[in-house]
Amino acid sequence: MGSSLTLIIGGARSGKSTYAEKLVAAHPAPWTYIATAEAYDQEMRLRIAEHKVRRREGWETFEAPMELAEALEKIPPGRPVLVDCLTLWLTNQMLAGSDTEAEARRLTKVLSGPRGPWVVVSNEVGLGIVPENALARRFRDAAGRLNQGVAAVADQVVMMVAGLPLKVK
Repeated sequence: MGSSLTLIIGGARSGKSTYAEKLVAAHPAPWTYIATAEAYDQEMRLRIAEHKVRRREGWETFEAPMELAEALEKIPPGRPVLVDCLTLWLTNQMLAGSDTEAEARRLTKVLSGPRGPWVVVSNEVGLGIVPENALARRFRDAAGRLNQGVAAVADQVVMMVAGLPLKVK
């Protein structure tokens, strides 16, 4: 089982997570799922529950809403990993007032040396209209830079459109 990094990117409800789960589950279990979401409201709790229901036996879940690089460094060599998702992690970093550029560089450095088949999910948020407020524009720009950095070190990049995987790299 070789080491590789695959970035799955796309819009909301494009099928990113489902596709990523299938890629990881194509490798022998156990699989590691690193969740970055925080359940701040009922709608988010329902989304998280939906993701949990899809994962069958063989998944080990870790929550890393802030310390994603550290969580990845602890993964045993050869273990298939799914990180879902980078944009939620970035949101958490921004809400905490972190230096998002430094955190993104640190995460990208860890992702550049996967020790197994790693699959990372991220949202493409830059395809729509320019947001009307400064925080949303800052987030969009930070997410774009993060996605570019991860794509640069990824072995494969797949963009999901309407449930269909389009190989970009």
